[in-house]
Amino acid sequence: MPDILKSFSWLSRNDGRLGDIYGVSFIRDLSPREVLTRLCVNPDTIEEMTFDELDEYVDECLAVSDGDAEYVGAVKADDWAILIEPSGWRVAAEPGVLERVSRETEVVSVNRHDYASARFVHAIDSDEITCFDPLMPHLRSGSDPDRWVNQMRDVGLGRRTFEDPIPADHIAGAFALASIITGISFSRDVLDMTFLGAAIDSD
Repeated sequence: MPDILKSFSWLSRNDGRLGDIYGVSFIRDLSPREVLTRLCVNPDTIEEMTFDELDEYVDECLAVSDGDAEYVGAVKADDWAILIEPSGWRVAAEPGVLERVSRETEVVSVNRHDYASARFVHAIDSDEITCFDPLMPHLRSGSDPDRWVNQMRDVGLGRRTFEDPIPADHIAGAFALASIITGISFSRDVLDMTFLGAAIDSD
């Protein structure tokens, strides 16, 4: 396993905070409030909260709904906003959301889903540049699917055919690649920051 994966291995374990389904997106040059607005949250629900409070809201939503989690949280990190979707996957997988969030900016999004397909996507100004399932990184799509192929190899996502071994830690590899693109290393410490959270508007 490449050394670069060690600092991201916590993201592939069930450590009691992020769990086995979540989305993490990095959005350049937008504030947390701007990111939430692009996600069409209910503006009346926007408030500061801890990650644990955000997670509690999500659990409450899931207890009464069969759909997606209805709460998201964002925090600023250098020139990027980090959006966390506990038990969610809107940015990485829901039609139209990535296009809207990445308009006139850049987005890198990683979705972990232990019961369906995980997803890595890099988009610039509503154009999906590179997209793949980290377990099957050789099956890429996008307008420039090979843009990060050398860096993918460096982080253990160099699988070229189905006959090749699957990545040793595909989630850690996806976050390592995200850190190369964004310069942001997603560490446990991020979860100790104060988030701007909100409920997704269901209308």
